[in-house]
Amino acid sequence: MRKTRNHQGPVGTYYEFFAGGGMARAGLGDSWSCLFANDFDHKKAKSYAENWGGNHLKVGDVRAVSTNDLPPGVDLAWASFPCQDLSLAGGGAGLKGDRSGTFWPFWQLMTDLGRENRQPNVIALENVCGTLTSHGGKDFTAICEAFQASGYRFGAVVMDAALFVPHSRPRLFVIGVHQSVDIGNGLTTKAPSDTWHTKSVRTAHKRLSTELQADWIWWNIPEPPARENRFADLIEDKPASVDWHSKAETLRLLSMMSKVNLDKVETAKKAGRRMVGTIYKRTRLDADGNKVQRAEVRFDDVAGCLRTPAGGSSRQLILVVDGKEVNSRLISTRETARLMGLPDDYALPEKYNEAYHLTGDGVVVPVVRHLAQHILEPLVTQRQRLNRSAA
Repeated sequence: MRKTRNHQGPVGTYYEFFAGGGMARAGLGDSWSCLFANDFDHKKAKSYAENWGGNHLKVGDVRAVSTNDLPPGVDLAWASFPCQDLSLAGGGAGLKGDRSGTFWPFWQLMTDLGRENRQPNVIALENVCGTLTSHGGKDFTAICEAFQASGYRFGAVVMDAALFVPHSRPRLFVIGVHQSVDIGNGLTTKAPSDTWHTKSVRTAHKRLSTELQADWIWWNIPEPPARENRFADLIEDKPASVDWHSKAETLRLLSMMSKVNLDKVETAKKAGRRMVGTIYKRTRLDADGNKVQRAEVRFDDVAGCLRTPAGGSSRQLILVVDGKEVNSRLISTRETARLMGLPDDYALPEKYNEAYHLTGDGVVVPVVRHLAQHILEPLVTQRQRLNRSAA
């Protein structure tokens, strides 16, 4: 189990739903105390317990969780509910789907806690940006209606992991705060931010009714310092989880590239430094309209978005170009963990696909930390100060 640093007491307490490997927990950090965690995937839960301990972990369907399982006195409920039915690459079932539809039993728990007068002060949801447009925006509207009906004000931001780590991964975060919580100065803004309130967020807001817009919050989040690390900085020379390709395998990969992508490789050879690109295999139409598999590379010092190796998604490869020398292989599991902001002492599953699935399904740690530092923690500490003054 990962060791935690000593601290003088928690900033706040939380439940972690759809916990996966506990990446939200890693982002919140040691100053938060987890009272309860849940995930239905036994393999992910094994990793969670190995890294964080299993005392507060209940493995199983969220539908089997009751309020009796949830300790009282919680500040935050975090839920990174499944994205498959909301993803642009998914089947389009949205919140009616078998996977993404688990949002509703989670929300029923929040509603039941409210009836018991022990609702979380803050609820944070994380999912793919397709949530904003699923079913013409109706699914996002339904989420906003759920917040309002339970007595929460709410707002959404899109945060791209590329601002924090060399990994292109925009994700939607919907943060709701209960009406009983006084929002401190500086946490909100009257106008949307170009950085966090993308066009899709603004469009989703415009679709909401006047009644829902009355409870909308434009969260005010400062921009992080400029990122200094590059994807090449995270690469392992001698990875334990994968082997380097043979020359023949690398040549075959290059043969799958279009002229545009081969030109990128040639440019990388002339860069005067080691260049590391990431590759995804995609099905494209050739000049005759036939479907062909292409290898598409990027050399912008940022990895493409990690995807879980299921449902037909290809696993990400890397191409290392150092002068005329070109080598390739699958991205290693430790590299995927680094792209998610996990420390190297985070224990990963031994099987490649299990580790890739664990990391590719998670939330980026520094993104959670930034959100916690600038929104979640100020909200929780403000509530605690009010409670002390009223005592």
